[in-house]
Amino acid sequence: MADELSDLLREFDEVMEDFDRGPACQYKQHLEELKRKVGHSVYDSGIDELESASTSPASSLNSSEEDLNTPANAYPSKAKLGDTQELEEFIADLDKVLEGLEALAMDQKGYRRGSFQSSTSDEDMLEIAGASLDFSMADDDPPLDREMGGFSSYDGGGMNGTSTMMDFLEEPLPGVGTYEDFNTIDWVREKSRDRDRHREITSRSKESTWALIHSVSDAFSGWLLMLLIGLLAGSLAGLIDISAHWMTDLKEGVCLAGFWFNHEHCCWKYNTTFTDRDKCPEWKSWSQLILGHGEGAFAYILNYFMYVIWALLFSLLAVLLVKGFAPYACGSGIPEIKTILSGFIIRGYLGKWTLIIKTITLVLAVSSGLSLGKEGPLVHVACCCGNILCHLFTKYRKNEAKRREVLSAAAAAGVSVAFGAPIGGVLFSLEEVSYYFPLKTLWRSFFAALVAAFTLRSINPFGNSRLVLFYVEFHMPWHLLELVPFILLGIFGGLWGAFFIRSNIAWCRRRKTTKLGKYPVLEVFVVTAITAVLAFPNEYTRMSTSELISELFNDCGILDSSKLCEYVNDFNSTKGDDLPDRAAGPGVYTAMWQLALALIMKVFITIFTFGMKVPSGLFIPSMAVGAIAGRLLGVAVEQLAYYHHDWAIFSGWCSQGADCITPGLYAMVGAAACLGGVTRMTVSLVVIMFELTGGLEYIVPLMAAAMTSKWVADAIGREGIYDAHIRLNGYPFLEAKEEFSHKTLAMDVMRPRRNDPPLTVITQDSMTVEDVETIINETTYSGYPVVVSRESQRLVGFVLRRDLIISIENARKKQDGIVSTSIIYFTDHSPPLPPSSPSMLKLRSILDLSPFTVTDQTPMEIVVDIFRKLGLRQCLVTHNGKLLGIITKKDVLKHIAQLANQDPDSILFN
Repeated sequence: MADELSDLLREFDEVMEDFDRGPACQYKQHLEELKRKVGHSVYDSGIDELESASTSPASSLNSSEEDLNTPANAYPSKAKLGDTQELEEFIADLDKVLEGLEALAMDQKGYRRGSFQSSTSDEDMLEIAGASLDFSMADDDPPLDREMGGFSSYDGGGMNGTSTMMDFLEEPLPGVGTYEDFNTIDWVREKSRDRDRHREITSRSKESTWALIHSVSDAFSGWLLMLLIGLLAGSLAGLIDISAHWMTDLKEGVCLAGFWFNHEHCCWKYNTTFTDRDKCPEWKSWSQLILGHGEGAFAYILNYFMYVIWALLFSLLAVLLVKGFAPYACGSGIPEIKTILSGFIIRGYLGKWTLIIKTITLVLAVSSGLSLGKEGPLVHVACCCGNILCHLFTKYRKNEAKRREVLSAAAAAGVSVAFGAPIGGVLFSLEEVSYYFPLKTLWRSFFAALVAAFTLRSINPFGNSRLVLFYVEFHMPWHLLELVPFILLGIFGGLWGAFFIRSNIAWCRRRKTTKLGKYPVLEVFVVTAITAVLAFPNEYTRMSTSELISELFNDCGILDSSKLCEYVNDFNSTKGDDLPDRAAGPGVYTAMWQLALALIMKVFITIFTFGMKVPSGLFIPSMAVGAIAGRLLGVAVEQLAYYHHDWAIFSGWCSQGADCITPGLYAMVGAAACLGGVTRMTVSLVVIMFELTGGLEYIVPLMAAAMTSKWVADAIGREGIYDAHIRLNGYPFLEAKEEFSHKTLAMDVMRPRRNDPPLTVITQDSMTVEDVETIINETTYSGYPVVVSRESQRLVGFVLRRDLIISIENARKKQDGIVSTSIIYFTDHSPPLPPSSPSMLKLRSILDLSPFTVTDQTPMEIVVDIFRKLGLRQCLVTHNGKLLGIITKKDVLKHIAQLANQDPDSILFN
């Protein structure tokens, strides 16, 4: 027997040589102490007098972190091995220890691979489809398979030992602490994790130069990520702008000098005026290309036919790509981004396939001539860039709250490239989409928006050194009396916004609840056909919406040959570059009729277009409606001032021959009013519009119109278009801007209600693995309260369903002796059990010991504020320390909907 033990000790020496570094080195001191005691007992005291440590080898290996830091001499010898049988059992235990050590040594050398593969794809992260679980994680290294756990222990007491209780979750398991799809993150837990991580890095930075470098790189990584997001978002925006401009012109003709040139670029070297642009020799319409001439009815019909065919081709290709490869690429994306930023998880919505398909289909949708814009979807594209680039940095990849800070900055970059307004982008992110916006995120949003705008300016997609097609500059001051028509435009914008929201939501609800929603391709085909057929005869609807807005914003100059600038010229009264107010010519009156028809078409066709299964933004169509109305009103006021300059309202400031009224300014104010009425933006809207004009003197008209439109629209309906779509889709979004004014208590909202089954709970030390698995299989809750016992109902903590599933499955695979009858403990210590009992499973490390609790008499006003400001998933309700029930975010949303006389069951994700 002594020889056998000597061989084991020599093998022990060989194994210990493998543990020079790595996590296993912490066991070395205890194992060497054990070896010393065993060896001393064998060779000096004899087998009959062999003394053993009170803690067995297996127990030493499986002890908690605190135990491992205890000195070896803290384990005094208490028991003696008095016979050969007991020594044989001890040797068998030591054999198991050596097997586990060898397996761990191989892991450290990289000879074995864990069952969890590393992944960096956002779409592979922790998805649950049906009952199958995928625990793949985006970790830096595959975690170790701790197959050395769960050995039967020896405590020096002969056959009367106790079963091992092993907390195998001292090291985090893949998937523990993460979230399922369509669930809400725990903001408090995520922020706490980040603070712990930062505290650890800071403390280590004082230990070595390498740790200091790591600390600096960790601090710098956020700015590097913003730089990458700005570069990628700006580049994609430039690509989308150039492609959409070319494909829009492709519907009307092609450039012979190079088919990749759009109409404007093709004719740059030929100094043509606006009216003669179709006579550029290198640009050929489809009738000129096919028939050889562009005049006559047949040529018009052929051009008409080609326009409709190209529009249908582009839109069908867009909807088929969305339906086949990335269903999340449809719509504007802003309602979903608002929901994601509030803490909701929609896997794949910001993934690589969504980014690729949305970028391609956005170009196709805009080029098809549908009444939609690319500005809203650019926010979605920028957020996709941010989410994908987050996977390059561990602290953003593994922390959902930190990732949402990045997405807030990415949204700012998206608006920055959409409108060429970096400051407006930051304010848009703060005012409209972000749920949690600390000061650090403000700075980084500003930096990301700056880099994105600089990148787009470097690409120069429109060839005019501007970031947008409809950049304008006005130089004439406005008069105080003009506030009256500006406010009228604000009223129109508010009425249009409220009308559009109600009509669009009604149509989208009909699409959801009828067979119409089952045929998205047919719907896109029909709407595109109607749009193209109605748009071609009118030159203001035939051109792209961005070009239309650019022409409406334009302040007429001497060389302008647009119909909108066909005034009766009196050059004797011209002073310098400024043209006086002039009588409208026949071209202006023709343009007014065409614009009036375009306004009617845009108002109604946009209702049916927004929400189809193609990328569709609402900024540009809303601005177009307002710009048309503003231009019509501006021309009307201009002509009124020209013909009646002696009226009292004009005599003081608008004399004959003066340039008093700027119709383009009215168009800009109207655009801001309509966009504000639909989205309910105020501050960010005004800043975006003044960044578009490059002048600060028009801030007051813009503010007056934006506030008036918001007041009028709010008087009719409180929700903006994005909030209305959030409610329509049943996203669990708790609006921070609304006040809760009802006098209800927590006990009125909590579950279980009267006549409901009792609350499902888990006890801390009396339930088996089978009991817990039964609860998991029979319920769909995302977590369970843990209590002392069913009788006392004293609250201990809260455990997430996902963490339980992962922990139990891993314990069955990695820990010997875990069976259905094994007791699960959420306590620090366990009572001794008979030797015949199965191994116990300790899961205290996945237990949240500080869940948020309120008493049953807490006013719901306070509970709602807690949910909003802390971003809670659930809150437990107690009475005198005893658990009564639970309030989830969905319960709060249902309660608010019920009090607002809405269907509470509509607060379900669909």
